[in-house]
Amino acid sequence: MKKIAILGSTGSIGTQTLEIVRANPELQVVALAAGSSVEKMEAQIREFHPVKACMWSEEAASDLRARVADLDVEVLAGMEGLLEIAVLPESQVLVTAIVGMIGIRPTIAAIEAGKDIALANKETLVTAGHIIMPLAERCGVAILPVDSEHSAIFQSLNGEVADRTGKRAGLYEKAGIEKILLTAAGGPFRGRTREQLRDMGAADALKHPNWSMGRKVTIDSSTLVNKGLEVMEAKWLFGVGLERIQVVVHPQSIVHSAVQYVDGAIIAQMGVPDMKLPIQYALFYPERRPMGGKRVDLFRLGELTFEKPDTDTFPGLALAYRAAQAGGSMPTVYNAANEKAVELFLEGKLPYLGIAELIEEAMGRHKVIPDPTVEEILETEQATYACVMEGKGKPG
Repeated sequence: MKKIAILGSTGSIGTQTLEIVRANPELQVVALAAGSSVEKMEAQIREFHPVKACMWSEEAASDLRARVADLDVEVLAGMEGLLEIAVLPESQVLVTAIVGMIGIRPTIAAIEAGKDIALANKETLVTAGHIIMPLAERCGVAILPVDSEHSAIFQSLNGEVADRTGKRAGLYEKAGIEKILLTAAGGPFRGRTREQLRDMGAADALKHPNWSMGRKVTIDSSTLVNKGLEVMEAKWLFGVGLERIQVVVHPQSIVHSAVQYVDGAIIAQMGVPDMKLPIQYALFYPERRPMGGKRVDLFRLGELTFEKPDTDTFPGLALAYRAAQAGGSMPTVYNAANEKAVELFLEGKLPYLGIAELIEEAMGRHKVIPDPTVEEILETEQATYACVMEGKGKPG
């Protein structure tokens, strides 16, 4: 029996993780955490019987306590609750599916407590990779990627890396990686011009052609910011320089990413666009377990196509490389400015092209902190939020 705790259990990744649990009696949920979806959390508690549950606000936690008073579950609240769940003695794996930089501190606490991390929270590595990865190595825990592209890279490396625990421990440097080929579907606006994008609204941007995801990540996919964040994650996860990470637009979303080796060989992971596959792979690694669902029919598919990303029309990707090259606190500014810009766009207060413009302005005005602490990362985030809202774009 493998016991897991899930941060972000009512979101897209969290609910799909629970689908995997339903299909695999060898998995047991011991703790759940969510933001404000009290009704969904109540239903999850009644089905999966965790020993602890957490809501972000005390108000939501109080509501939940009243709803589940007949059950033997402790309801917690806020960051203290997340930290308590992160180090819960009963759990072996922490699934970090929570959105935003509030995932950093619980992830660090879980690593220090010896928990393996099934990582679906982009912000953790984008902003604090310089803290997280060395800590994971020192503590001897595995960082198992849940994101489909990083899982694909991880799977493509398995034949080259002798270690089967998921612990990086410097082994990727010995794998002979020449290049990581990070695929992108291209989003709903692939092939459009900047002029065509000027009047695009949230309803247009939320129509992803292949994947069913949360609202923010769907917008990020359309701007290629999501791919930029994944470039930064790949840098930390696999210990490669930015010059060896190449983004490839692949509209069919069948090749989820690939690794090119020093002898010219390319090993890729293919499959239908379904997040449950990388989630299950992370939870049971290094085993592969049967899973139902659709399969790729190569005869019906007919062809696979690949394109260069259009960074002139979608500058979010180029800005990500620039932020990663600057390093330090700059990726935090990139991430935080995007978060606030997407929020404004979804509220109808910012045009679509304004998302990348706000990110670039914020980055241009930021003075980099070379090796930020967690506190400095969180302070930079809040300063960026405030200045983007003021229209100044000047964090810190």
